[in-house]
Amino acid sequence: MELLGLHHVSILTGKAEKNYEFYTKVLGLRLVKKTVNQDNTESYHLFYADAEGTPGTEVTFFDIPHLGKTYRGTSDISTVSLRVKNSDSLLFWKERFTHYGVEQDDIQKRANRDSLAFRDFEGTRLILVADNDEKGVKAGVPWHRDDIPLEHAIIGLGPVTLTVAIAEPTIGVLTEVLGFRYAGSYPSLEGDYPELMVYTTGEGGSGAEVHIETRSDLPRVRLGRGGVHHVAFRVPNEKEYDQWAERLKEYRLPNSGKVERYYFKALYFREPNGILFELSTDTPGFAVDEPMETMGQKLALPSFLEPKRREIEDKLRPLQLP
Repeated sequence: MELLGLHHVSILTGKAEKNYEFYTKVLGLRLVKKTVNQDNTESYHLFYADAEGTPGTEVTFFDIPHLGKTYRGTSDISTVSLRVKNSDSLLFWKERFTHYGVEQDDIQKRANRDSLAFRDFEGTRLILVADNDEKGVKAGVPWHRDDIPLEHAIIGLGPVTLTVAIAEPTIGVLTEVLGFRYAGSYPSLEGDYPELMVYTTGEGGSGAEVHIETRSDLPRVRLGRGGVHHVAFRVPNEKEYDQWAERLKEYRLPNSGKVERYYFKALYFREPNGILFELSTDTPGFAVDEPMETMGQKLALPSFLEPKRREIEDKLRPLQLP
């Protein structure tokens, strides 16, 4: 029983229309599912991914209009990475970000990979990382856009960074409960702070890593727009999902219990520093209720919400996406 890598990250946005423009037009991701937040059906939930909605390529957003800003701190998923093929791709993206006025840094080394940090319009801290033929979790299938050559397209999720005040409790859950392995460390680019520690699972590589940043000087995060709500890790099938549910019980970790999300099954729990983790199945996937060719073009509802479609649509604000 082993987690395969990153499944998805879920982020908060206050402007879904502008969010759609940024993640599809600027970053070239595909909107693979337009649905609702199942815990609050008056709010949209948008899923961006590769061409096929492959697990491990998904960046999702909860739409909460008028949401306040995020105040950075500890107990936070502080950065989210996106994979590209190689270092030449970073040069393409640097020029593209300049064209679109995207706030960005210089290309720098992180965990021995070339990387380019940037921010979206709500301050979400993102990093492009270059694979450069590194072995590990397989990349996704790039989504075709005329203005982004396929060889430079984003091909999946890369490492997430967890910023915590005290690292040991988080590391304990990652290694003892979830089976992650220590894979090294690298210097902080933020100043004279402890090195970031790298933990990996499954086949390894950038699609299977969690980086731990220790910042005892910061207050606790206050999440708002642009903040990352949770990170999910890949469970290959329902059999192992059931085993993970039992494992969380064995370790007496308070958790959500089994949650049916229709496109995947989920388990939620908070690690000791308060960061929300999710374990999600790869199956059945986003094509369960829409043809692969037309995913994301209409409001999709899981079967258990479909009988309430009219009521749900009446309460949703109009969302005009091109």
